[in-house]
Amino acid sequence: MSVKLLYIEDDKEIGQFVYAHLQERGYEVQWLLSGERALEAAAGCSLAILDVMLPGLDGFTIGQRLKKAEPSMPILMLSARTAIDDKLQGLQFADDYLTKPFHPDELTARVEVLLRRFASVAAEPLAVKHWLVFEQENRIENRETGEEILLTGKQFQIFSYLLRHLGQIMTKEQIYEGVWGETYLEGDKTLMVHIRYLREKLEKDPAHPEIIETVRGIGYRVKP
Repeated sequence: MSVKLLYIEDDKEIGQFVYAHLQERGYEVQWLLSGERALEAAAGCSLAILDVMLPGLDGFTIGQRLKKAEPSMPILMLSARTAIDDKLQGLQFADDYLTKPFHPDELTARVEVLLRRFASVAAEPLAVKHWLVFEQENRIENRETGEEILLTGKQFQIFSYLLRHLGQIMTKEQIYEGVWGETYLEGDKTLMVHIRYLREKLEKDPAHPEIIETVRGIGYRVKP
C-alpha cells in the first residue's frame, strides 16, 4: 500500500511539478489548490506538505488546524518567505520548513526523514518520568503500575505539544496558538486551568511538579 500525502499548493506550475515528482517516487498524493477542504482531505494521509501563501486561509492557519486535528501527522511547510520570523512562526507547529526554490530530491528526502521519525514515534512509546506516552493511540500508561490515565482531548493536545518541543521553554502564546489555533489574549486563564488539571493527573505531587515545569513569566516545558 502506497503512502498517502496531502499537498496544498495554489501555484499550478509548481504544484504539477511537485505532484508528478512525488508520484514518481511512489507516493499517493492528494493535491489541493486551497486549504478549504484540508481537514477532510487529511483523512488517511501520513504527512502534509503546505505552501504558506494560499488564497483564503494561509498555510500557517491551515497547518495549526491540521496539527490540532491530527497531532501525530507530520507537517512540512513550503515558502518563498525566508525571514527568520516566518520560519519561527511555522516551526511553532510544523515539523520542518523548506524555502523556495528547492530541489525536488531535497523535498523527497525531507518527507522520508519525517515519515521515518514519526513512524518510530508511533511504534515506540515515549518515556516521560513514570509515564509511557503512546501518541499515536492518544493514551498514557503508568510505567510502575500499568494503570492507564485518561486525559481529555484538549489535555492530550497540550501535553503532546509540549512533548514535541521536549526540553524547550514554550510561551503561553505559543502553546495556546498551537493547540487552539487562536490568538492568546493576555490574562486568559484557560491554559493555566488545563495545566493544573494535567498536573493533577500526571504528577506524583502536583504542588511540586517534576514533569510540567513552570518557567515564571514565560511559560512551560516538559523536562526531558
